[in-house]
Amino acid sequence: MLSDGWFCYPRGMQRTIQATIRPGEQSGYVAECPQLSVVTQGATLDEVAANLKEAVELALEDEDLAALGLAAEPAIVSTLA
Repeated sequence: MLSDGWFCYPRGMQRTIQATIRPGEQSGYVAECPQLSVVTQGATLDEVAANLKEAVELALEDEDLAALGLAAEPAIVSTLA
């Protein structure tokens, strides 16, 4: 549904997927998204962010987003811990 140029999301649909990025135990960074059971790593922040995006896309590839409570094309919001 479009209204005045804004996309209207159904009530209760999440527009974001939460993830946490933390330093790895020995080196690099680890990203975790418990909502989708996704964990990935990378040597740099840029690499771990790219890997997280790819892992989330793969996890959602054949899923019904509405059944998961997600709006179309949700954004990934990551926190550096």
